[in-house]
Amino acid sequence: MRATLMYGAGDVRVEDVPDSVIKLPTDALVRVTASCICGSDLWPYGSRSPADGPARMGHEFIGIVEDTGSEVTTVKKGDLVVAPFAISDGTCEFCREGLYTSCVHGGFWDGEPDEGGQAEAVRVPLADGTLVKLPVAADSALIPSLLTLSDVFGTGYHAAVAGGVNERTRVTVIGDGAVGLLAVLSARRLGAEQIILMGRHQVRTDLGREFGATDVVSARGEESIAQVRDLTGGHGTHVVLEAVGTMPAYEQALGIVRPGGVISRVGVPQYEEAPIGFGSLFRHNLRLAGGPAPVRAYIEELMPGILDGTIEPGKVFDATTDLDGVPAGYQDMADRKSLKVLIKP
Repeated sequence: MRATLMYGAGDVRVEDVPDSVIKLPTDALVRVTASCICGSDLWPYGSRSPADGPARMGHEFIGIVEDTGSEVTTVKKGDLVVAPFAISDGTCEFCREGLYTSCVHGGFWDGEPDEGGQAEAVRVPLADGTLVKLPVAADSALIPSLLTLSDVFGTGYHAAVAGGVNERTRVTVIGDGAVGLLAVLSARRLGAEQIILMGRHQVRTDLGREFGATDVVSARGEESIAQVRDLTGGHGTHVVLEAVGTMPAYEQALGIVRPGGVISRVGVPQYEEAPIGFGSLFRHNLRLAGGPAPVRAYIEELMPGILDGTIEPGKVFDATTDLDGVPAGYQDMADRKSLKVLIKP
């Protein structure tokens, strides 16, 4: 079968690899019908060392179950399923609390060295806890939106939920990538009275307005902070949803969050040390929230709005390719020519 491997920074290849097969009784074998390139894939695309060896890529996919291990009971051959970006058993104490990304028996797709969603097929460990059956056909027009349940929609929603967004909150979203735009959609879903989107790409911020942004700030640095404060009576917003992951984005969040507010981070942090002491968080009773989104916890909640057409998170996909076009898709996303690339193997 064919699959995507990253050999180093800027070096993505689609190659023939051994077929994925059932190895454990809790596995399912899934033929991939739709997957995508994630914004978080761009971090290793810009920095991975060839010395680390090739890595299988892809943690977001929809597909048809081709086979199951003897202990799998929740899905069967022929089912169309979506896979979250984290593998989970659904039964451990953290899964029962809805924190599937901390499953004691699970993990993330980059911890499965011979598997990845940007491929023709995937062996899915812990299939009963990980996979969710979809009530549509593989050629449904809803597939792009349903695919966002595997990561970006659930991640944007997690940012808003963890930040405590409700109808009494003013919200700022930092980042106009797919997660940031779907954080806007999520904040609107939760009733935020004002949603300020910070982004510099008009096509993306226009989509952000369609998703519910009331204001757009394209400036950066101190100017951007001043503009957000002007839009909020000088105080800043109750919640900042940070969907970038860089230190400048964190510092921006500190500058625009209002006293007593929350910074909810879902952009993968590219730093370990950040201001959290008296002069930054403590003095104004600011809180940090967020983390890797347990998207499995949100799928059943978010899916009905997609099925009935109330929301269309799949609009974040602005390009589609087959496996042959995946290397170019990475480059286009890195160059900001594409927002998010859909892959149809």
